[in-house]
Amino acid sequence: MGVSFDLFGTLVDVDRPDDPAAAVAAELRARDVIVPDDWDEAYREPHLDPPEGAEVPLQAHVAAALSSRGVERPGDNAVRRAVIAAFDPTVRTREGAVAAVDAAAEYGPVGVCSNCSVPELVSRALLRSEIDRDRLDAIVTSADCGWRKPDRRAFETVATALGVDLSALVHVGDDPATDGGAEEAGATPVLLEEVSLADLPAWLADRRRGE
Repeated sequence: MGVSFDLFGTLVDVDRPDDPAAAVAAELRARDVIVPDDWDEAYREPHLDPPEGAEVPLQAHVAAALSSRGVERPGDNAVRRAVIAAFDPTVRTREGAVAAVDAAAEYGPVGVCSNCSVPELVSRALLRSEIDRDRLDAIVTSADCGWRKPDRRAFETVATALGVDLSALVHVGDDPATDGGAEEAGATPVLLEEVSLADLPAWLADRRRGE
């Protein structure tokens, strides 16, 4: 059995910008990138046409938004660095998260499978959390693998990274619309509205006894 955890809202909570467009604009200006007058509108418009279920990394969206207003793509990785800075997280580890990850590690490989379009946000959040990184055998983000939960390919990616079949994957998360997609993919979803983090160790023990 392998266990994957959603990150945001499951293992940790983070403070997000109240106005993401404004936060990104401020960081772009700090890097001498021209920000168009109608940036709020440009930021909210779709500029790319990804396949269904695919993730668009936020820096790609921001670069396309700038281009749509005639701003040449800045060099020196400025857009990526601006996006990372705009979402630099303050992190709070959720109650029961450490014990849940530790319990899962007793039964097999453990990973994180997170929908996140911001580069480095997942790794920074984990570093600032109380989660023991040595307990994690794989970290899969939608920005890196290219697919967002509930797309089957996101769950396939984390199962492969953990070295287990999808049928042997348990995915723990808080969102029925995304994390609940594990069931259709062939894995077993555990939603926090049904099994809390505090109750997860007992749930895992019962599942192992039933195998």
